[in-house]
Amino acid sequence: FPINANIINGGKTLELRNFLGEKIVRTVHMLPGVLCEKSASTKDEIIISGSDIELAGRSAALVHQSCLVKDKDIRKFLDGVYVSSHGTKEE
Repeated sequence: FPINANIINGGKTLELRNFLGEKIVRTVHMLPGVLCEKSASTKDEIIISGSDIELAGRSAALVHQSCLVKDKDIRKFLDGVYVSSHGTKEE
């Protein structure tokens, strides 16, 4: 099932839909000073950026925790949102 991500409130809120075919919408509010945006160069990539690295990391952890697979074998159900890289953003 493809996961659909919608960015609303000017990048302050992220909505995740259709995770494992479920009908519920997972809403993640970014912490103060953190914005999220879709990557223009890579498909299915969300960039979380902010001036404070701790708040940006905690916001990424909130997104990851909202899509944890529960009550299923995680070796078989590999769907989810994962951190692919972290560091400073080059303009």
